[in-house]
Amino acid sequence: QVQLVESGGGLVQPGGSLTLSCVFWGTDFSNYYMAWYGQAPGKQRELVALITPGSSSNYADSVKGRFTISRDNAKTTIYLQMSDLKPEDTAVYYCNARPMQRPSVDYWGEGTLVTVSS
Repeated sequence: QVQLVESGGGLVQPGGSLTLSCVFWGTDFSNYYMAWYGQAPGKQRELVALITPGSSSNYADSVKGRFTISRDNAKTTIYLQMSDLKPEDTAVYYCNARPMQRPSVDYWGEGTLVTVSS
């Protein structure tokens, strides 16, 4: 079984920065696709950034150049460095894990709220 625990959310002013963390509790972390999804108020959950087992990354167009996803296999943790934050980045950010060998399986954290406001 896998558990994901996010942290790092909070209130930040426009233009500010924040780093989210997600700790993976389980086994075989290095063989998981890991991702961050965001769900803004009243909207569907959407992919923000993804990192593969080989550490390749993909981003939503809206965050390219501002957000960076990374992983530390030794700490079984992923990060989302967020900079130049905008009010439209306000959302609950969820950590997602998908095993490379079983792509139909999804694990989710409980989410961490990021509010961008002056």
